[in-house]
Amino acid sequence: MKTARRQSGFTLVELLVVISILGILAALTVPALKSLGKNDAAVSASRQLLDGVGRARQLAIANRTTVYMVFVPTNFWMVAGQYPNTWWSRLTPAQQTAAINLCALQLSGYTFIAYGAAGDQPGQHVWHYLEPWQSLPDGTFIAQWKFGPRTSITNLVNQATGAIYPVQGFATAQIPFPTEAIPAGLQPQFLPYFPYIAFNYLGQLTSGQDEYIPLARGTVLPAMDPSTRASQLSSPAVSETPPGNSTSAAFNVVQIDWLTGRAVLEYEKVQ
Repeated sequence: MKTARRQSGFTLVELLVVISILGILAALTVPALKSLGKNDAAVSASRQLLDGVGRARQLAIANRTTVYMVFVPTNFWMVAGQYPNTWWSRLTPAQQTAAINLCALQLSGYTFIAYGAAGDQPGQHVWHYLEPWQSLPDGTFIAQWKFGPRTSITNLVNQATGAIYPVQGFATAQIPFPTEAIPAGLQPQFLPYFPYIAFNYLGQLTSGQDEYIPLARGTVLPAMDPSTRASQLSSPAVSETPPGNSTSAAFNVVQIDWLTGRAVLEYEKVQ
């Protein structure tokens, strides 16, 4: 006599229950993973900016000169509120292309520039770009309000410790851009103003006061030509995600001691 073998398996109801549970777990996990990715980007940006400040200080000491850490503001092509202008018109086609390409680095790009370096003739100092343009990681940028007037001050308060970080707007100077070559026939007074921090040959901030650089999480979307998808000269779309994170309790700010030139990261510390 044959014995009927019992086959094991899942019923349709059981399968539906398992699929539902997996769907719920996925819905709960994906936002957490996205948040983790954003936090990783913020940490990477903080470390990179700290390294950048340290690099500027190192270059100033090694070259025994003043080194500017220069940042890319929004709408940098608007000189004296005008475009086209004398500076833009004097740029070579290659320089104009280089400037347009740097639209993608608005609020996140920086480089190191020195006025005078070893090898310059006495009394004939010129500008030198010391390294290529660099950019903070995607999803992070320097808070747009940091690019406001030098006289503007925003106080970031650490609620856990009571510490106050008075963030001033960047100082600005007329600097050759996007390359160290000043366009032929262009007078220095027509150069664009760019935000910067600077270190002297002792590695100290030339401003004589502490500097604070706030970071933001979000996006800076440069304007693009709808047909070619190439960058074009128009205001970018800047968005902090979540809104206001550069000034909320989630702030991250790089503080630079003016006397030593050394930088540390400040943020909300829970005691």
